[in-house]
Parts: sequence; structure tokens; C-alpha cells
Amino acid sequence: MDAAAGNLATIVVWAGFVLAFVFGAVANKSHFCVMGAVADIVNMGHWGRMRMWLLAIAVAMFGVGVLAFTGQVDLAKATVQRPNLAWVSLLVGGLTFGVGMTLSGGCANKNLVRLGHGSVRSLVVLVFVAIAGYMTLKGLFGQWRASLLDPVSLNLAGLGWKDQSVATAVAGLTGMAPAAAHVATAAVLVLALLAVGFADKRVRANSVQIVGAVVIGLLVTAGWYVTGHLGFGENAETLEFSYFGTNSRTLESMSFVGPLAYGLHWTDKSLHATFGIASVIGVVLGSAAWSLRAGTFRWEGFASLTDMRNQLGGAVLMGFGGVTALGCTVGQGLSGVSTLAIGSFIAVAGIVAGSLATLHYTHWRLEQEDD
Repeated sequence: MDAAAGNLATIVVWAGFVLAFVFGAVANKSHFCVMGAVADIVNMGHWGRMRMWLLAIAVAMFGVGVLAFTGQVDLAKATVQRPNLAWVSLLVGGLTFGVGMTLSGGCANKNLVRLGHGSVRSLVVLVFVAIAGYMTLKGLFGQWRASLLDPVSLNLAGLGWKDQSVATAVAGLTGMAPAAAHVATAAVLVLALLAVGFADKRVRANSVQIVGAVVIGLLVTAGWYVTGHLGFGENAETLEFSYFGTNSRTLESMSFVGPLAYGLHWTDKSLHATFGIASVIGVVLGSAAWSLRAGTFRWEGFASLTDMRNQLGGAVLMGFGGVTALGCTVGQGLSGVSTLAIGSFIAVAGIVAGSLATLHYTHWRLEQEDD
């Protein structure tokens, strides 16, 4: 790698670490957790954390829309925007991830935050997520994914679509210019998300959740800017413009399952630190910094053998599901949907459905045991 490319990659990696450090601290302080949000609704009928997630999506969607409209990033190059819509992989991966995160009591992001909080249990869970994720990228699970799930897809390029954005669909149906369609689509979705997010007066009165949602949404936006603008430059070897400092070799934002998997072979001399791997480390250290400052850092392990079995089983499902769905609750649930990718909405629907099904099944089983 030439010096100029190396400098771009270094900027991207360090920026990823800083953004994730803030993300980890804010997620710890505000108790941001998508699995927790779903569980709050099922267990208590409380929508506070769910509304926080929706507000964060709205902010990220607005920010990314501005980046796209002003030409700062080319979202069509992002992996989540590829015109080949592997809807079965996205749905199955989302469902599997949703089941896994519920069994493990939190998604990859939440376990990174907990690790910074002192949870040795989360360290073990994350190792199993990484192993299963790597197996889904290049091992046995990957063969199943590639042969059984990925082939079932929709080739949107055959319809003349350059990507799989909802805005592209709107442009095709209405005849609007692509840029105008993106603005209109994002505006409608952002306003709807803000309306739902602020519908509860308890949320409007909770400054921690509001500020947390805004900051997290802006961090996701900044991730797209760093990798899609600052990290975009000419490759001296090929004389073509490329994206530097990412595992996907294109622009990306916050996501954790894939980077955990890549982190397993980070010590390979042919590989380098990336935005994703730096993000994983940043979330842990940011969460640890906040825990130490707040005096809440506590070492903790598994509660029982049954707890360990459920956690590790859930970790394997998360590793497989996160890679198959091209992202987790953050990778698809924030970064992906902020680009308006149809596949991201499919994956998120699967994640929520999988979590809801697991929570309801757990409640039913407990009721049967009580009887």
C-alpha cells in the first residue's frame, strides 16, 4: 500500500475508533439496546427504548440523506445497496439473529457495551459470535448460506435499478428524479419516525434518551462520511479511485458482527486494522470509560450452567444471522436503514420478529412449568 493510501486508511481507522468510543459511552449512559427495547414492550408494555431507537434512525436517515443529496457519498456503492436483493438470506439471517440476541440477552452491540462494563460473560459470548460469524463468511456455515439461501434473490438491476433503495422504487413509480425521490422518501420516513418517537410525553421529558438518540444517529451518519468521503481516493497501483480502511473495500458505517469475525485473523500480516475492527474496540473502551467515570464498573460472569448454555447458543445464532443478514441491530437497524435499502428493512423486520417470537415462547414455557 502506497503512502497516500496508507494515510487515508489510517484516517478512516482512527476516525472509526473515535466514533465508536463515543458510541460506546453514549449507549452505556442511555441504556441503548434494541433487544432491550423489544423486551420492554413485551414484558412491561413500555415503549421508551423503542422510541429512542426510532429517533436514532430518524436522525441517521436525515443525516445520510443530506450526505447523498450534496454528493458527499455514493450510497449505491454500499454493500447493503447492491441491486441483487437476496431477500431470503436477509429474512432468515434477521430471524436467526433476533432469536440469538434474545437468548443471549442482548445483541452484539449490547455485549460490547457490557464487556466495557465488566462482563466476562459478554467476552465469551462475543468470541462465539466471532467464530460463528467467521464460519458463515468462509467456513461450513458459509457453504450453507451460499448454496441454500443466497441464490434465492431478486435481480433489481434487470429492472434498471442501480441500487435497492426505496427511493429508487419511488423514482421508478413516480418519474421523479433520483435525488428528489430520495429527499421526498427520506422526509416522509423521518417525519413519521419523529412523530412516533415523540408521541410519548415520557420520552419528550427524558433528555438522556433524546440526546442519546441524536448522538447515535449522528455517529452513524459520520461513519458513512468517514468511509465514503474521507476514505475515498486514488489507488496508486491501479490508478482508480477506491475506498480505503474498510473490510468491505467500500463505504460502510457502524456494524459489529462482521468486524468481530474479521478480528479473528487480524494478526495475519497480510491484513490491516480497519474501520470495523477499530469500531469494535472503540465501543468497548468507550463503555468502559463511562462505567469507570460513573462508578458502575462491575465484574460479572454467567449466572448458571443453563444461562451459559443459552448465551452461547444465542451467540452462535447471532454470528450466523448477523453475517447472513449483512448486519446486526446496528449494522442493518441503524446504518443500513439510514440508506433506505429495502434489504435492510427486511433484515430488521426479521430481527424484531425473531426476538418477539423467542420472548413469547419463553413466557409460554415458564407458564407451562408453573402449571
